[in-house]
Amino acid sequence: MNPLSLPSLNRRDFLARVGMGMGALSFGALAQGQSQSPLAAHTPHFAPKAKRVIHFFLNGGPSHVDTFDPKPALAKYAGQPLPGEYLRTERKTGAAFPSPFKFTKHGQSGLEISELFGKTAAHADNIAVIRSMYAQVPNHEPSLMLMNCGDSVQARPSFGSWVLYGLGTENQNLPGFVAMCPGGLPIKDSENWQAGFLPGVFQGTYVDPQHRELEKLIENIRSPHATTAMQRRQLDLLQKLNSAHLRSRGSDSKLEARIESFELAFRMQMEATDAFDIAKEPANIRAMYGDGVHGRQTLIARRLLERGVRFVQLWHGAGQPWDHHDNIEGNIRKHSSEIDGPIAALMTDLKQRGMFDDTLILWGGEFGRTPSVELGDGGKSKLGRDHNHYGFSVWLAGGGVKGGTVYGATDEFGFRATEKRSSVHDLHATMLHLLGFDHEKLTYRYAGRDFRLTDVSGEVMREIIA
Repeated sequence: MNPLSLPSLNRRDFLARVGMGMGALSFGALAQGQSQSPLAAHTPHFAPKAKRVIHFFLNGGPSHVDTFDPKPALAKYAGQPLPGEYLRTERKTGAAFPSPFKFTKHGQSGLEISELFGKTAAHADNIAVIRSMYAQVPNHEPSLMLMNCGDSVQARPSFGSWVLYGLGTENQNLPGFVAMCPGGLPIKDSENWQAGFLPGVFQGTYVDPQHRELEKLIENIRSPHATTAMQRRQLDLLQKLNSAHLRSRGSDSKLEARIESFELAFRMQMEATDAFDIAKEPANIRAMYGDGVHGRQTLIARRLLERGVRFVQLWHGAGQPWDHHDNIEGNIRKHSSEIDGPIAALMTDLKQRGMFDDTLILWGGEFGRTPSVELGDGGKSKLGRDHNHYGFSVWLAGGGVKGGTVYGATDEFGFRATEKRSSVHDLHATMLHLLGFDHEKLTYRYAGRDFRLTDVSGEVMREIIA
């Protein structure tokens, strides 16, 4: 009897029993996508200055006054209470808390950068620091959603998904958007790289870079009980079953995308194996990035970018390692030392490979920290800083960015953005502009209206565009 004519065949059970190792990958989200190769490379609205993005996400909210926004006034008022307007914080804070770290001018531009990022500072003339960022609330969850998805409340597509939707990918054998977070998922889990109401094909693919073995880096990359030839035969049968089902249903874009996704997953077994294998890099390159997890994931990111992956997000840990409520001097020194070298190595590496000028780099977290010291129970100083959404810093570098630039400012203590105040929508609008998009025209129709990453606001920060 022809198995294709058996109406009792359960496709879910069939998929669960066959030996296709890749079938359970998160790449299965592709099944929710469109047909006709939605990931094919697209032409943006105008000539782009950058064609790929790497986002260093300092999970928890890095202190701007200890990294890229020097505030000498804090030393002048050390130990003294700040005016009342500087005390509207999430938790009780006390006196002015000057940074324990030295700021030095770097490069021809004289950009002031903390000693914590001394290696990154070698590229000061390529960096544009936005010192006037502000968010909406001093809480991690909504601020993560705002920075990653452009909305702090509603489930919206992530920035990486919008980029992939707009540009497509240059490599049909790899996911176009990869999110790496060592040790597990961050707060809000995969919502940080969700496709939202965009087709599922544009969702980010999660990888845990704490593992060194490829089989652990990418779950189900290889089948434990089927050879490549066996998987090919299984896939061919599966495609026949799906095609027969499709013929009975007529045009169905979701089913067509599912058929395409299984074929893509099969092809990725070879491509992903190569892309994630940093052992193929020369010893001097591996040494430049370092053997720590952040060095390894940054080197993997470069290998993905050069293979056509459009957007890579690198998280600093699954918890909130940059949520420095206490002992900020010791904790921030530790965490910055883990990524300073890899960031500098990436920028050097991209320059050597001719990729720096068309790769857009974003550094930052979901908000900043208070210039006043946080107080614990009994009013005792914890030598840390509370959340601060009123003012913080991020920086951009690479594709189309005017390096050695400072945009905007916070007040003399670093509490509130005061000059050229910059919303997250402004940041997203600027990055989309560098990628060749008018942020008001990159839209997707859903629930009766045209949505965009920047909602109904956002201004391009043209002063930081080269």
